[in-house]
Amino acid sequence: MMADDGLPFDGAMAESAPLGGAESAFTSLAEAFAARGHRVEVYNRCKKPLFYKGVSWAPLEAPIPKSCDLFIGNRGSPVMGLVARAGRRLFWLHNPASYLKKPRNLLSLLRYRPIVVVTGAYHKESVPPWLPRAGLAVIPYGVRASFRSSLPRPTPPPIAIFTSNPLRGLDWLLDLWLRRIRPELSSAELHIYAGAAVYGSSTKKGAAMEAVLARAEGLCGAGVRRLAPLPCESLSKALLGARAMLYRGDKGETFCLSLAEAQAMGVPAVVTPLGAVPERVIDGETGAVAADEEAFAASAIAALGDDLLWQRWHKASLERQKGLSWDEAARRFEAFLP
Repeated sequence: MMADDGLPFDGAMAESAPLGGAESAFTSLAEAFAARGHRVEVYNRCKKPLFYKGVSWAPLEAPIPKSCDLFIGNRGSPVMGLVARAGRRLFWLHNPASYLKKPRNLLSLLRYRPIVVVTGAYHKESVPPWLPRAGLAVIPYGVRASFRSSLPRPTPPPIAIFTSNPLRGLDWLLDLWLRRIRPELSSAELHIYAGAAVYGSSTKKGAAMEAVLARAEGLCGAGVRRLAPLPCESLSKALLGARAMLYRGDKGETFCLSLAEAQAMGVPAVVTPLGAVPERVIDGETGAVAADEEAFAASAIAALGDDLLWQRWHKASLERQKGLSWDEAARRFEAFLP
C-alpha cells in the first residue's frame, strides 16, 4: 500500500499532464511494483477511484484495508497511520528532512518508527541522527524508460532548456542570461517548460512562480521562450532538441528528476553546487558544476557554442547517466518486504 496527502494526481494524469518530481516518482514506483507482480493500492487526493496500469487508486476518504505487507507513506507524516497494521512501514522523503522537527511529525514518527527512505547523499545528510526511525535507506529515483532509450544524435542548435520549479533559480538564470550568456551568443534561445499548475497554482508559491514566468514571457526579444509544462512523453521529445540544461539548483533540491531525465537523454547540464544537483552531473564529463556565476556563464556559453565539447559531453551523458530504471528502484524497495 502507498499513500500521499499532497496534490491530487493519479496514474492517468502522469501520462496526460505534467507532474512535479515527487508525484512522478510516486506514480512510477507504484506502476513498477505492479509490473513486478505485486498488488498495489494507492490512497491519495485523486478525485475518484481508478485502476490504471495495474495500480488501484482511491481517495483518502475511501475505506482503508486494516493491514498490508509493505506500507509506503509519501512525504507527509500524517499518512503514516493510515493503515492499522503493516509488515513494514517506510516513510519516503522528497524534501530536506528539517520539516520533520515539527512536533506533529515527531509524534507520528515516535509512534510508528518507520524506515526513512531518502534519495541521495545530500538528502541523507539532512536527516537528524536523533530522528525517531527504524532505519535509514538511500534509494535514488528511477528514470522512466522514455528518457533512457536515446541514441547519439547530431549537434542541435543553441537551445538551452529549463524544466524545473521556477522558484529554484529561474530569476537568477534570467539575470545571467541577459547579462552574460545571450550577449555572447545572439542566436541562442532559452526554452522554459514550467508552470505553477504543476505545483499547485492556488498557493502563494504558485503566485510567485507565475510572477517569475511572466518576467520570462516578457523577454522574447532576448531569446527567452515561455512554454507550457509537458507530460513525460512530450517532454522527452522536447529534450531531443535541447543543447543544454541550465539550472542553478536550490538548497531544497534533494534529487532533481528533471536533471536526471535530461542527462539520461544525453543533454549536457550546467549547474551550481547547490543542494543535490551536483550529484546529477559528472563535472567536466557530462556538463559542468560551476563554482560561481562567471564559471556558470562560461560553461553555458561553451555548451551552447562549442560543437566538439557538446558532442563529448553528449556521448558521455548517454553512456554514464542512464540512472536506475524504475524496475530496479522497485526491486530495492522490495528488499523491505517482511
